[in-house]
Amino acid sequence: MKTLNELREYYNSELMPDLKKLEGVRLANVRKMVVMIGPTLAVGGLLALVLHEMEDLPSFVLVLTAVVAAIMYAAIVRGYVSDFKRAIIEKIVRFIDEGLAYNPTGYIAPGLYKDSRLFTRRYDVYKGDDHVQGKVGATAIEFSELHTQYITRDSKGRTQHHTIFKGLFFVGDFNKHFKGRTFVLPDRSEKLFGSLSKVFQSMSMSRPELVKLEDPEFEKLFVVYSDDQIEARYILSPSLMRRITEFKKKAGRTVSLSFLNANVYIAIPYFKNLFEPRIFQTLLDFKPIQEYFEDLQLAVGIVEDLNLNTRIWTKE
Repeated sequence: MKTLNELREYYNSELMPDLKKLEGVRLANVRKMVVMIGPTLAVGGLLALVLHEMEDLPSFVLVLTAVVAAIMYAAIVRGYVSDFKRAIIEKIVRFIDEGLAYNPTGYIAPGLYKDSRLFTRRYDVYKGDDHVQGKVGATAIEFSELHTQYITRDSKGRTQHHTIFKGLFFVGDFNKHFKGRTFVLPDRSEKLFGSLSKVFQSMSMSRPELVKLEDPEFEKLFVVYSDDQIEARYILSPSLMRRITEFKKKAGRTVSLSFLNANVYIAIPYFKNLFEPRIFQTLLDFKPIQEYFEDLQLAVGIVEDLNLNTRIWTKE
């Protein structure tokens, strides 16, 4: 695993020349926004104020102004974001591991998302970006940002988008064909219901049977379901339970896992776009680069954190 000191050296020697060029582009884009979007918002706001006595027109003007401003913003930053990802994020990925390939517009295939069975709700919108794929040691991995949503419509025909999952989705080769399905899910009910949580868990109809394990710390954080109790206990050895617990603490957020087919699937929710440059923040600052590095290292490091390169099984 690369260290922060190694990243600093790489930042100064390899990334800084590109960052200086991109900083000039960023500043030019900010000036465009001031010249183009600023007056648009001002005119829209003034027009809405003038028309304030007309029933629905001011609201329509404000919404239209916001839409136009959003379109202008997207058009201005699109090329900058693409250039940043190609010049900076791709280099950070290769700095972490030369065996990994990065595609800024790619994402985990819908089939893999469905195969994980982590999210049972049918989605209407499936999108993603920042796909990373390759081998870390003997383990084939891939991950990307994903955002899945379902859409509802009210009695007036108005639509609303609801997020099912937004975050980092990881798929890794576990080197074993599983006979059953095993799910390791955040035990949110433990905090809400305490000792009653086992009652609510056992009533779940959308998952296989509840699996009781012998690790109190693990069971405070996770609930396990499987349709093969023996295989689940074989997969979730004391060592792996400890490693999953430590990984959850390291990630600092909820983590969901499933073991199906021959893969481990991991979903880590985020509410931000992980690898997007911030248009109003200078690029000549190490902190954002450190954040990109740490988010990528978290995903790539799953192989080491869960000890996936130790081939305790052979595929049958």
